[in-house]
Amino acid sequence: MNPFKNRKGLGRGLSSLIGDNEIKTERNKISISSILPNKFQPRKNFDKERLSELTNSIKERGIIQPLIVRKSKEQNKYELIAGERRWQAAQNAGLHEVPIVEIVADDLKSLEFAIVENVQRSDLNAIEEAEGYQKLIYDFNYEQEKVAKFIGKSRSHVSNSLRLLTLPKEIKDMITENKLSQGHCKILVGLENNLFLAKTIIKKKLSVRQTENLVRSIRNSAKSLKKIKDPNLSSLEDSLKDKIGINVRINNKKNNNGNLVFDYKNLDQLNRLIMVIKANY
Repeated sequence: MNPFKNRKGLGRGLSSLIGDNEIKTERNKISISSILPNKFQPRKNFDKERLSELTNSIKERGIIQPLIVRKSKEQNKYELIAGERRWQAAQNAGLHEVPIVEIVADDLKSLEFAIVENVQRSDLNAIEEAEGYQKLIYDFNYEQEKVAKFIGKSRSHVSNSLRLLTLPKEIKDMITENKLSQGHCKILVGLENNLFLAKTIIKKKLSVRQTENLVRSIRNSAKSLKKIKDPNLSSLEDSLKDKIGINVRINNKKNNNGNLVFDYKNLDQLNRLIMVIKANY
């Protein structure tokens, strides 16, 4: 009898996934040193305080819920599928053996197990979660709709998660370090000045609502500036851009002083700009 077969969970719940697979060994204890980490584990960061609490609990009561493993290609080894936090805590607690449930699972099932376990327990940060979904899509040809159905969340949740991966590395690091929330970063996606805004959010400890208001005010200010810009200056900017192939901004003040800004994107554009200036002046 499969003890997991009839249990229900979120989306394709963890117990549901176990129920889909052949169980070879149930609740058998094996050497903790014979277990290898899950190579598809999406979770990279483990809360030290929570891990310490689990370690103390295991010292007192042992491991109540068995680890889920599959046979490894290495001789006499098993690859962990679900339960990495318990595995780490068991090592910290000095256990030599741990209870396991050995199942038959391919790489896709191994990734599915790891994602479902972490998502259901809210153990992943927003970037780790998005990278897990991306791996299902890129490596195993899942569509966003299928990912959403599989984890029991909306299609928009999956889509918004994946969009976070377009953010600069500095901002993604801020998420993994819990300096920014997923709510903050959803607002920053697609903004040209998002890194500056991210640093402002952290420095001023802005809430998500305050961040929304800040971005809205910046956009409104940009629109206002665009509306009142002298059409002759705009025409001159376009003319210069056509000639040198670089964005040009002319900032002219009321007393007719100001500055001329060339926005080059790489050294080739900068060298071309210098050559144009030298050739003509």
